[in-house]
Amino acid sequence: MSPRLVAIILFAAVACAGGVFALTRDSHRAAAQSAPPPAPLVTVSAPLAADVADWQEYTGQFSAVDTVQIRARVSGYLTAIHFSDGQIVHKGDLLFTIDPRPYDVALQQANAQYQSAVAQLDLANRQFVRSRDLHQRSFASTEELDQRQQQVSAAQAAVEQAKAAIRSAQLDLEFSQIRAPVSGRIGAHQVSVGSLISGSAATASGLLATIVTLDPVHLDFDMSEADYLTFLRAAGRPGDAHGVEVQARLADEAGWSRHGVLDFLDNQLDRGSGTIRARATFANADSFLTPGTFARLRLAPGGKRPALLVPDAAIATDQSHKLVMTVAVDGTVVPKLVQLGPVADGLRVIASGLAPTDRVIINGLMRARPGAKVTPQLGHIDPPAQS
Repeated sequence: MSPRLVAIILFAAVACAGGVFALTRDSHRAAAQSAPPPAPLVTVSAPLAADVADWQEYTGQFSAVDTVQIRARVSGYLTAIHFSDGQIVHKGDLLFTIDPRPYDVALQQANAQYQSAVAQLDLANRQFVRSRDLHQRSFASTEELDQRQQQVSAAQAAVEQAKAAIRSAQLDLEFSQIRAPVSGRIGAHQVSVGSLISGSAATASGLLATIVTLDPVHLDFDMSEADYLTFLRAAGRPGDAHGVEVQARLADEAGWSRHGVLDFLDNQLDRGSGTIRARATFANADSFLTPGTFARLRLAPGGKRPALLVPDAAIATDQSHKLVMTVAVDGTVVPKLVQLGPVADGLRVIASGLAPTDRVIINGLMRARPGAKVTPQLGHIDPPAQS
C-alpha cells in the first residue's frame, strides 16, 4: 500500500470520528434543551389553629372620674396659697386661706349672745318659779303666771337661736380655710394672694382652681349602631354590658398592654350621629394616664373562638377574590378561594375556604402557578405573640 493511500485512509477515519463526536454532542445538547426545568422550591405549612377573639377597635379619650372646681364659700381677702400648680393633692389638704379675722370676731359675738341668752333663760325660770308659788297661795293671778311661762319659752328659743348662730359662725370660720375635697392633681391657681374673693354657700363664686382625680380614669368612646348590635348579640347580655374586658394602647405604644373593664353604655343612641356613648374604667396607680389623652382601644364581647390563621403574605388576590395557594400530595399547586377575617396579632384569620390539613404556601408564592408543579419544603407558622 502506498504512503499516499495510507494518509487518505487516516484522514477519512479522523473526519468520521469528529463527525460522530459532533453528532453526539449536538444530541446531548438537544436533549438538555428539551428536558423540563426542575420544579421551583416553596415553603409550605398547615394553617395555624388557635383561639382568637373578634376584636372591635375604636378611638377613645381618657377623662377623669371626678372633676372638682374649687370655689370659695365665704368672702374675704386671700391671704395664702398652700400648693404648687400641677401637684398631687390629697383629700383634706389645705389649699387656700381667706382672712379669718372677721369670722373669728363673728364667732366671739355669737358666743357672747349665747351667754346672754342663757342668763335670760335662767332669770325667766326663776321668775316663773316665784310666780307659780305665789299663784298657789292666791297672791298672783293666772294671767301673770302665763306671762312668766311665755317668757321662759322665749328665753329657751333665744338660747337655741344663739347656738345656731355659733354653728354658723364656726362654719364661716372653717370655710375661710379651703381644703381639697378629693385626691388628685390640681391645676393652676386662678387667683393671687391679696385678691378679694366673693363667696357664698348659696351661689357659685369665682373659680379658684380645679382638681381632677387620676386613679382610676375613664376611657370614653362612641360605638356605631352596627357595632352596638353586634356587641349586644355577641355579649349575650342585652342591656347589661358591664364587665367586658377592654384593652388599650397609647399613640406611642405597640402592644395592648393596658387592661380595663367596660362599665357604662348610654341608654339611647344619638339621633344625629347614630352612635352610642360607651365608657371603660382603667386603673392608673402611677398617674401616667392623663385626662384628655387619646388612645386606641379594643374589646371582644364574644370571647375567644377557634380559628385558622395564615400570614398575610400567603394571600393572593385575583380581581376581587382572595386566594390561598396550597400544594397537593403530587406537588401540584391548588388555589383555594377563601373568606378573610380580621387580623389577630399579626396573622390573618381565614373565615372559610381552608381546611386544617391543607399545605399552604407561606414562602415562594411568586414562584407558584396554579396547576404547576412545585417542590414543597416543610415550614411552620409562628403563633401570634400574646399581648
